[in-house]
Amino acid sequence: MAIYFISQGRDEIPRWREAFATARYIGPGEASAHVAEGDLAWVVCSQAAWPALVNELAKAGARVAVLSYRPEAREAMQALEAGARGYAHVLSPPALLRQLEVVVANQGVWVPPELMARVVGGAFQALGGLAQTQLEELEVLTERERAVTLAVLEGQSNKEVARELGITERTVKAHLGAVFHKLGVRDRMQLLRRLSRVSGALLDTGQA
Repeated sequence: MAIYFISQGRDEIPRWREAFATARYIGPGEASAHVAEGDLAWVVCSQAAWPALVNELAKAGARVAVLSYRPEAREAMQALEAGARGYAHVLSPPALLRQLEVVVANQGVWVPPELMARVVGGAFQALGGLAQTQLEELEVLTERERAVTLAVLEGQSNKEVARELGITERTVKAHLGAVFHKLGVRDRMQLLRRLSRVSGALLDTGQA
């Protein structure tokens, strides 16, 4: 597996080199000729056509992560829709980049924790909300666990859920832990994929 950082100026940021010593640095126009199935491609979204490039590489079987100078939820959604499996700041610490690589390598999805709630909410609406069959899955949950689950799927943060339900953030986390266990998921993104009407198709764009 080769690792590529793709940017307009073929940038070689020290943090990237520290995270992946053998990484290669190429421009967007070179990507299709170099990046192969199974490779990890980090695409810097500083050029206008980056979503098309992400989509092309994902469809070719590469694992793609998008790096942004100003991460925000709408752009993160755009990256996931294009086929990326990860989204982070250009200047993320080496340890975080390596963590993201592990998540992506295991077919997971990684976005910054501070953006996760908004991304989940936006994706849930884009995927059509809850289908009746998914709604029935919530019957294994307690009334309070269902309330927390629906609030999370609407894009609320733990703090917002706590405020709405009149409970503490610690209690919200405890309820979420119980929900994840009962539904067999690890995090909010997996919860979204399990319960959304289109069964996570949006988050599987370009992937096998």
